[in-house]
Amino acid sequence: MDDNEFSYELRLIHKDNPKANEVREWMKKSGLDLKRFFNTNGKVFKELNLKVRWASLSEEELLSLLESDGMLHKRPVLVGDDFVLTGFKLAEWESKLKG
Repeated sequence: MDDNEFSYELRLIHKDNPKANEVREWMKKSGLDLKRFFNTNGKVFKELNLKVRWASLSEEELLSLLESDGMLHKRPVLVGDDFVLTGFKLAEWESKLKG
């Protein structure tokens, strides 16, 4: 993004955990399912056995987990005026940033 002169704010979400209401806003803006905001391949997700427990947890419980541990978040997260992207997929990022 530096190479293309985009302005951005770097936020280390594994240290500065997004709050539940912020993730709700991202879900609304992006149309993405809550699971897309979780790092499902991460150590903490596996330690908490969330793959098995997922269906038994409410949205509020899942949001609370995200709020409690930034390592549960899929990274990077790119938040624009009218979109949110999770994880890095070059084509998707180029489409949003150049489009």
